[in-house]
Amino acid sequence: MEYGLIGAKLGHSYSKPIHEALAGYRYELCPLPTREKAEEFLQKREFKAINVTIPYKQLVIPYCAWLEPKAKAIGAVNTIVNENGLLRGYNTDYDGFLYLAQRHGVDFNGRTVLILGTGGTSRTVAAVARDEGAAAVLFASRTAKPGALSYEQAQQRQEVQVIVNTTPAGMYPEPGVCHIQPAGFPRLEAVLDVVYNPFKTELLFRAEKAGVKCAGGLEMLVAQALFAARHFTGSDIPLQRIEPIRRQIFAQQANISLIGMPSCGKTTIGRQLAKAMGRPFVDLDSEIEKAAGRKIPEIFAAEGEGVFRDLEQQVTARVAMGSGRVISCGGGIVKRAANVKALRQNGLVVFIHRPVELLKVGGSRPLSTSREELARMEAQRRPLYEAAADITVKNDGEPFSKAARAAEEAVYEAFGIERP
Repeated sequence: MEYGLIGAKLGHSYSKPIHEALAGYRYELCPLPTREKAEEFLQKREFKAINVTIPYKQLVIPYCAWLEPKAKAIGAVNTIVNENGLLRGYNTDYDGFLYLAQRHGVDFNGRTVLILGTGGTSRTVAAVARDEGAAAVLFASRTAKPGALSYEQAQQRQEVQVIVNTTPAGMYPEPGVCHIQPAGFPRLEAVLDVVYNPFKTELLFRAEKAGVKCAGGLEMLVAQALFAARHFTGSDIPLQRIEPIRRQIFAQQANISLIGMPSCGKTTIGRQLAKAMGRPFVDLDSEIEKAAGRKIPEIFAAEGEGVFRDLEQQVTARVAMGSGRVISCGGGIVKRAANVKALRQNGLVVFIHRPVELLKVGGSRPLSTSREELARMEAQRRPLYEAAADITVKNDGEPFSKAARAAEEAVYEAFGIERP
C-alpha cells in the first residue's frame, strides 16, 4: 500500500473517494481490528503515507521518529509520512476542525466549551478551542473521572456556550444515540459533531429543534484530508477544493427518499429518477412485505394499522442506513416522526405533490377506500409531508416522466452540483 487509512473499523469511511479526488493517487482502506495487527503494520513500514483513525491515534506516536509540535502537544497523530523508513507524524484533524468551526461561524473566544469524549479527537478539539481563546474547556464522558464530568453532570453546567461531540455516539449503526440535550443549556450558541455518517446525527437534530446553530463532520473530514494530502504530496492544494468535494461526496452518498400520498407517483418517478442518476432503487413497501412474508393489505386485515406501522418503522430504519439510494416510501411514512428522522439523517426527502382529485381510489391501498376518505387523509397528511420535505415536486399531469425530470433537476440543485 502506498497511501491509505488504518483503523479498527473502516466500513463507514469516505476517505478513499475524498483523497482520490483531491490528489489523484490510489488510496486504500486498511482495517486493522486489533492492536497487534496495527503494531505489525507499523513495524513493517510498507507505505508511503497513511492516515490514522480510531483507536490508533495515540498508539502510532512511539513509531514516529519526528512529531510536528502541534501533534506532540495534542498527543494524537492522524497523518504519517514515511521518509526512507523514518516516520513523521502530523495532526491534520486540528486544521480540519478549525476549518469546520470557522466556516460555520463558531466563535470560541471567551466561550465555555463542552467537549463530549476524552479520546484523541477531544484533545484536538480542546487545543483548537484554547488556541482560539476559549474561557473554559470542559470534558464529559459516560462516567465521571479525573478531568471529565459525567454526561449527567455536564448537563447541569448552565454556562456552556459551545458543545462539540468527539465520540462515536450517533454514528451508524446506532444513529439514535445522544448523551446530551442541547435545549437544556440556556446560553448555548453552537453545536458541532465530528461524526459524518449519518450526515445528521441525533445531537444535530436536537440542536436544530432547540434553534441552535449546528454542523456535522463531513466538512472536517474533507478539510483534514486536504491538509494530509499536502503532507503526502508536498503540493499546496488550495482550500477552495474542500467545498466542491464535500458537495460531491454528499451527492454520492446521500439517499433520495420520495414521500407523498398513495398513487401520487412515488414508485414510477422513483424508478425513473434512480435510472437517470445511476442509483439503486428501493421500494419500501416491497421491503416491508419481504420482511413480513405477506402483502400489506393482509397485515392490515389480520393485525391492524398499528402492527404495520411498527414493522414500517423497523424497515425504514434499516433501509435508511444505506447510502446512494432512491427510496420510494409508503404514503403513511410521515405519521411517525422516527421515520422522518431516519430518512433525513442520511439524505434528502422529496415530497411528490399530486392534486387529490388525480389520486386513485381503492386497489391495494387499504386506507384509500373512497374519494371522501382520500381527501380527508390528504388534508391531514399534507402538513406532515411539507414539514418533512427538503424539496417539493408537483406531479399534476402526464406523463410522470416530467415530474421525474423536475425531481432530478431539483435534487442536483439541492446537492449544489451540476447535473451530468
